[in-house]
Amino acid sequence: MRGTQACLALKEEGYRVILVNSNPATIMTDTEIADKVYIEPLTHDFIARIIRKEQPDALLPTLGGQTGLNMAIQLHDSGVLAANNVQLLGTKLESIQQAEDRELFRSLMNDLDVAVPESDIVNTVEQAFEFKEQVGYPLIVRPAFTMGGTGGGICHNDAELKEIVSNGLHYSPATQCLIEKSIAGFKEIEYEVMRDHNDNAIVVCNMENIDPVGIHTGDSIVVAPSQTLSDVEYQMLRDVSLKVIRALGIEGGCNVQLALDPHSMDYYIIEVNPRVSRSSALASKATGYPIAKLAAKIAVGLTLDEMLNPVTGTSYAAFEPALDYVISKIPRFPFDKFEKGERVLGTQMKATGEVMAIGRTYEESLLKAIRSLEYGVHHLGLPNGETYDLDYIKERISDQDDERLFFIGEAIRRGTTLEEIHNMTKIDYFFLNKFQHIIDIERQLKENKGNIDYLKFAKDYGFSDRVIAHRF
Repeated sequence: MRGTQACLALKEEGYRVILVNSNPATIMTDTEIADKVYIEPLTHDFIARIIRKEQPDALLPTLGGQTGLNMAIQLHDSGVLAANNVQLLGTKLESIQQAEDRELFRSLMNDLDVAVPESDIVNTVEQAFEFKEQVGYPLIVRPAFTMGGTGGGICHNDAELKEIVSNGLHYSPATQCLIEKSIAGFKEIEYEVMRDHNDNAIVVCNMENIDPVGIHTGDSIVVAPSQTLSDVEYQMLRDVSLKVIRALGIEGGCNVQLALDPHSMDYYIIEVNPRVSRSSALASKATGYPIAKLAAKIAVGLTLDEMLNPVTGTSYAAFEPALDYVISKIPRFPFDKFEKGERVLGTQMKATGEVMAIGRTYEESLLKAIRSLEYGVHHLGLPNGETYDLDYIKERISDQDDERLFFIGEAIRRGTTLEEIHNMTKIDYFFLNKFQHIIDIERQLKENKGNIDYLKFAKDYGFSDRVIAHRF
């Protein structure tokens, strides 16, 4: 969808758009979206042949996800862009490399006095073991230039370290991994930011992962705007995000991921995605701010203070959106089709889709999102959940797998304390109290059958007709 927005935005500005996409099923490859469409593998050789044939003036890689960035770097390094006089639009190549190359990024953050976890850059398994001797376990492995945490993971022993680093080096185009001391348990916060060439920069949206650091943000339940940050914490992380996007010189959309110690003001920057990403799509839907469309126009020279927000039609794109509602995102996993897949979640993304819901309260948006998953689950719990043994339920919660949310609901119904669930998951008490509130409303419905006031109360908090009919 973000690529479709970008193509239409460029055509709106009078540009002839040539699109390369390997997916023939997407609406993006419709002939009305781009002037010319190539459905080809997204590899260096195929794109180089298309460039030599079409002789474009410029290439816009930042709307093509991680693959787009990697292709731009390869085409530059091989001399294809220079040989055909192709200019890179939007974020400069140096900025992309500085954000994606783990060593360059860490060096820049140190120069900016922005905290990064204790870490080292490795190109071999032996170097990873040398770092392990210095800091011990657990360790997080983050391969460079990969998408969805491919090849990464959390290591608790030598066998895991050897396996994960080997995979990470294999999947990284630069044969490079960042090995860092684990900060699992910190809050994971994201800021979606925009910047133009005049250095106008705004925060479009901030989002909070319900799951702490240690689970990939694509696999985590996410809420927007953040719910547990104080104003001081929010402004501190906002300032850091804007400082980083300016230092990198990114022009367009950018996603900044940060970790915040829940017991202090200490924070770390995890990574920066110098492109329109999956999180950008969520932020765009959550706020109504068309990030991809405006990022494409920024790439061809327009600025935030001269573009009208096409949604409002009256305010300029330089105005930050404000939300008076709550957005919940829940990932959709494929384990209903791949029953033997490894369900335990980590730093490597496993979700293949996601749902988003809007509500006036967190409870309402969460319950709407659960019903949208199409798992056959309509509430905070599992079908026949009462048949599970409590020890088994706690084991599944501790495993941090894709069904942990529903098992948390079952545990609360059985009287498990929020403190015990927090110790198992490190999920903030704010969210656990919201889950408890949903279960409390269930009980009130059962105890006050026929009372219309309780029915209205349940509807206000997102209970479906099916659930109310079952309990009322």
